[in-house]
Amino acid sequence: QVQLVESGGGLVQAGGSLRLSCAASGRTFSSLAMGWFRQASGKEREFVAAISWSGGGTYYRDSVKGRFTISRDNAKNTVDLQMNSLKPEDTAVYYCAAEPPGGSWGYWGQGTQVTVSS
Repeated sequence: QVQLVESGGGLVQAGGSLRLSCAASGRTFSSLAMGWFRQASGKEREFVAAISWSGGGTYYRDSVKGRFTISRDNAKNTVDLQMNSLKPEDTAVYYCAAEPPGGSWGYWGQGTQVTVSS
């Protein structure tokens, strides 16, 4: 089992920045791929960014490339999402997720609200 707890959401003006953090416990963190997803009101959950177990591979949805950066610290069991140049369309509940080797995104945090005002 993996427990994930997000923090760092909030209200920010367009063009501003926020940093989300996810703390993991319960399973060897360094074996997990980690990701961030988001769900806007009335829409389906969508992929935002992911990072491999080693941190050597990072992946982003096109709309956040160049603005968001995912990183991890395997010594602290944390994964962060630095979000710059935020836009109103980035408004959503952001979820941290974990993927074990050979598995799927089966572990989820409770989510943290990000609101970007225009």
